[in-house]
Amino acid sequence: MRPDTTIYVVDDDEAVRDSLQIMLEAHGFGVKLFGSGEEFLAALTPDMDGCVLLDVNMPGLNGFAVQQRLAGSGLPVIVVTGHGDVPSAVKAMKAGAVDFVEKPFADTVILDAVDRALIQRDATKRAQHVEAEIKARIDRLTPREREVFEQLVLGQPNKIIAHRLSISPRTVEIHRSRVMEKMQAGSLAELVRLADRAGIVAKP
Repeated sequence: MRPDTTIYVVDDDEAVRDSLQIMLEAHGFGVKLFGSGEEFLAALTPDMDGCVLLDVNMPGLNGFAVQQRLAGSGLPVIVVTGHGDVPSAVKAMKAGAVDFVEKPFADTVILDAVDRALIQRDATKRAQHVEAEIKARIDRLTPREREVFEQLVLGQPNKIIAHRLSISPRTVEIHRSRVMEKMQAGSLAELVRLADRAGIVAKP
């Protein structure tokens, strides 16, 4: 458990909000409470970190509508409902919820769900950091090195690359060496994996 992590509780039931706050703070979490989806979305900022405990059945914007608005925010969502059924669970999970918890719930169920949500958040952050680093390496390539890089990712041999780019095979070899160095790739297979992680689509 991490005391520097904030859990955002979004529920129209004041008793549920207060109960979750007491329990979560007792386990070392920071907690912020919101009585409606609209109130939470109005307070949402890009630097908010942690996870969201989100009630499904609220007046105004329901939990599913709020969950859709959170797409891309990086905040993992745990959906909470007092009227759980299989279709609702499937809908929540398909929309990206980490977990689905039915009221009334035991403290351990919520804590386990929060733990899973934070593990997912940390994994997502690590993946985003890696992708950003790979893209930064690609940005350091010169225009010609980028062309050679894309042809290498397509699996083209040096002679074909030379022909396509109207340069000599020796020049291709020089650019290839620089691409491997700048991309910090020890092999062509690794170079392909890096391109894939960065979402690079090579031009045939």
